[in-house]
Amino acid sequence: MTREIAYELAKKQREISVAEFFERNKHILGFGNPTRAIVTAVKEAVDNSLDACEDARILPDIVVEIRKGERENELMMIVEDNGPGIVEKHIPPIFGKLLYGSRFHSIRQSRGQQGIGISAVVLYGQLSTGKHARILSKIGPDRPAYLFEIGIDTHRNSPEIIRKEIINWDKEHGTRIEIYLVGDYSRGRKYLYEYLQNTSIVNPHARIEFIEPNGERHIFDRVTDELPKPTVELKKPHPHGIEMGTLLKMLKETKTKKLLNFLKNEFVSMGERTSRAVCEKANLDPEMNPKELTREQAMRLLNAFKEVKIMAPPTDCLSPIGELLIKRSLKHETKEISPEFIVATTRSPSVYSGHPFQVEAGIVYGGKLDRESPVKILRFANRVPLLYQQGDCVTTIALSNIDWRRYGLEQRGGKGIPVGPAIFFIHVASTHVPFTSESKEAIADIPEIENEVKLALRECARKMQQHISKKEKRKKTKEKFLLITKILPEIARKSASMLNKPVPNIDNVVTKIMDVVWIDDHIEYEKVKRVQKSLDDFSGKEEHGCITKNRITIVNYKRKPLKFDLYAVIPSEAIVGFVNPKPVKITDKYIKWSLPMIQPTEKFEVYFELAGLKEGDFDENELYVEGIKPEYVIGANKWEGE
Repeated sequence: MTREIAYELAKKQREISVAEFFERNKHILGFGNPTRAIVTAVKEAVDNSLDACEDARILPDIVVEIRKGERENELMMIVEDNGPGIVEKHIPPIFGKLLYGSRFHSIRQSRGQQGIGISAVVLYGQLSTGKHARILSKIGPDRPAYLFEIGIDTHRNSPEIIRKEIINWDKEHGTRIEIYLVGDYSRGRKYLYEYLQNTSIVNPHARIEFIEPNGERHIFDRVTDELPKPTVELKKPHPHGIEMGTLLKMLKETKTKKLLNFLKNEFVSMGERTSRAVCEKANLDPEMNPKELTREQAMRLLNAFKEVKIMAPPTDCLSPIGELLIKRSLKHETKEISPEFIVATTRSPSVYSGHPFQVEAGIVYGGKLDRESPVKILRFANRVPLLYQQGDCVTTIALSNIDWRRYGLEQRGGKGIPVGPAIFFIHVASTHVPFTSESKEAIADIPEIENEVKLALRECARKMQQHISKKEKRKKTKEKFLLITKILPEIARKSASMLNKPVPNIDNVVTKIMDVVWIDDHIEYEKVKRVQKSLDDFSGKEEHGCITKNRITIVNYKRKPLKFDLYAVIPSEAIVGFVNPKPVKITDKYIKWSLPMIQPTEKFEVYFELAGLKEGDFDENELYVEGIKPEYVIGANKWEGE
């Protein structure tokens, strides 16, 4: 009897198509409800457009349009780009076959990884409306434009071509997709706008136009004409953090005959000397056959990777946004709230489980931001906004585990999301972002990533705290400063005039009242024209640039002469020009002056020029002092070294 039941059960076993699986579990891909469905659909289409444009080295011009459909909550999503287009034979599988793509086996930073995204949108549209997707694509001005109407055969996970024709399209190259789907636009509109705005922040080279169902247009303009640095595919993993199962698989599949060659050939950052050091630390013969390693020997090898100093992985597989462009984007998208301070940082690359990654962070502070509400958190992975599951994301966990009270924000108990007038920006770039689910809405709690996020946020927080401290110091001393610069000299002048006597020296009174070293920072931008020569034809091309003129005034309001060192941090990507007086040191990070002895009430000026920046790239210099008690100084902080 049991044998017959076993045979009956065996008859019911069959392979499940991946399309069938997601047909029944569409929530896994982000289509759990009509509100999120519309955001997910647009996100997948825009991600594809941005990736395609960057691969082809084209500045993206993307149009996102939402139209009302024939029935309630039915919408038509249109996304059109100016990318390189798609070759005719690849259009059906790209849009009609799940797990079809070019990036799954590629070890480099990219938005799409699994090959599920856009085909999942086609599947959701088909399930929710019964209508097929329309794809129009053209790969060049002298090539035809192909129009496909495509569905998905979920049993076979294969595309169904409903219609195919060649049409005229007055576009040199690009792709346009039209997909009907069920979505709640009235509720989803806020999230969709936020997604596009945030996409613009992390893709400052892109121009995105958003057309609503009522015809209203919103343009998120590009703030730079520079394309992101192209990423180079890594052919091999990095040994730091590689997992046991992966190592055993590599040992089994390798074609090398010696362990030393296996380490040198199968991993990045492993040269002759490092490979021998790993073998020595693991107490393994470099000449042994790697296929013969036991599990215990493989574990020793894995531990040796952690103990031997190994060079960081190559960084050309990653394409961070960069400190300057983050600041420009944040300033551009938050101009309506008039923030008083913006800071950003880009950390050096690190590694988790053999995957290189890099963390960037930024803080927007002050202005019209609400001081009584929790800070706003902008989360990104590989230049893609993460809108949902904020509490489950490692970026939020890292932020919540920092004591923000020491940096000037409110936070009960020293844990949790702080309260104050701030926006936090966190971007994780990696060859493999460890998302918590296929919908790619939160990053898994990986210790290495959490630590890097904390370090990046703390770096920004220190600069924010310095700004707040400098502002509070100035505020407290403002009345004194007004008194000694405006009122006292006027009283002395009028008194002398009334008594017909010389104007008295009030230096001693001034120093008694002030008793500080006052440092003022003034920045001006001067537009200049320059002619750039083309390397190909040497034709002159006129461009506009900026010279940033920085004037720092130091006034000694102490009762004794003072001598100390002054440091000015050089903004990233800036080039130092004329400097006066001559500094004792200029590095790629700062300028250092050893100031002469400044007498009480004496004023001393430092001037320097910077090129390579745009107007408004920074509003105040980051100044530090050394050789003087920092509590004496208003306008600069203590120099802590490089």
